[in-house]
Amino acid sequence: PVVGFIAGVTAPPGKRMGHAGALISGGADTADAKLAIMEECGFKVTRNPSEMGKLLKSLL
Repeated sequence: PVVGFIAGVTAPPGKRMGHAGALISGGADTADAKLAIMEECGFKVTRNPSEMGKLLKSLL
Protein backbone atom coordinates (compact mmCIF):
# COMPACT_ATOMS: atom_id res chain seq x y z
CA PRO A 1 0.00 0.00 0.00
CA VAL A 2 0.99 3.61 -0.58
CA VAL A 3 0.27 6.05 2.23
CA GLY A 4 0.84 9.77 2.35
CA PHE A 5 0.58 12.97 4.31
CA ILE A 6 0.62 16.54 3.06
CA ALA A 7 1.53 19.28 5.52
CA GLY A 8 0.01 22.74 5.27
CA VAL A 9 -3.72 21.95 5.31
CA THR A 10 -4.35 24.75 7.81
CA ALA A 11 -1.98 27.27 6.22
CA PRO A 12 -3.62 30.39 4.80
CA PRO A 13 -3.48 30.89 1.02
CA GLY A 14 -0.21 32.48 -0.04
CA LYS A 15 1.64 31.37 3.09
CA ARG A 16 5.23 30.25 2.38
CA MET A 17 5.98 26.91 4.00
CA GLY A 18 9.52 25.62 4.37
CA HIS A 19 11.82 26.23 1.43
CA ALA A 20 11.36 28.99 -1.12
CA GLY A 21 9.71 26.67 -3.66
CA ALA A 22 6.93 25.55 -1.34
CA LEU A 23 4.23 28.14 -1.90
CA ILE A 24 0.60 27.40 -1.16
CA SER A 25 -1.65 29.26 -3.57
CA GLY A 26 -5.04 28.77 -5.18
CA GLY A 27 -6.16 25.83 -7.28
CA ALA A 28 -4.26 22.56 -7.46
CA ASP A 29 -1.43 23.95 -5.36
CA THR A 30 -3.36 23.72 -2.09
CA ALA A 31 -2.74 20.96 0.42
CA ASP A 32 -6.40 19.89 0.14
CA ALA A 33 -6.13 19.63 -3.65
CA LYS A 34 -2.95 17.56 -3.38
CA LEU A 35 -4.62 15.23 -0.86
CA ALA A 36 -7.64 14.83 -3.15
CA ILE A 37 -5.40 13.89 -6.10
CA MET A 38 -3.54 11.38 -3.95
CA GLU A 39 -6.85 9.82 -2.87
CA GLU A 40 -8.06 9.68 -6.50
CA CYS A 41 -4.85 7.81 -7.37
CA GLY A 42 -5.53 5.21 -4.70
CA PHE A 43 -3.23 6.50 -1.96
CA LYS A 44 -4.36 6.01 1.61
CA VAL A 45 -3.95 9.45 3.16
CA THR A 46 -4.22 10.97 6.57
CA ARG A 47 -4.68 14.64 7.32
CA ASN A 48 -3.11 14.24 10.76
CA PRO A 49 0.44 12.91 11.14
CA SER A 50 -0.40 11.40 14.52
CA GLU A 51 -2.77 9.03 12.68
CA MET A 52 -0.11 7.65 10.32
CA GLY A 53 0.78 4.68 12.55
CA LYS A 54 -2.87 3.71 12.95
CA LEU A 55 -3.41 3.94 9.18
CA LEU A 56 -0.35 1.82 8.44
CA LYS A 57 -1.37 -0.80 11.00
CA SER A 58 -4.85 -1.05 9.46
CA LEU A 59 -3.33 -1.77 6.04
CA LEU A 60 -0.94 -4.51 7.14
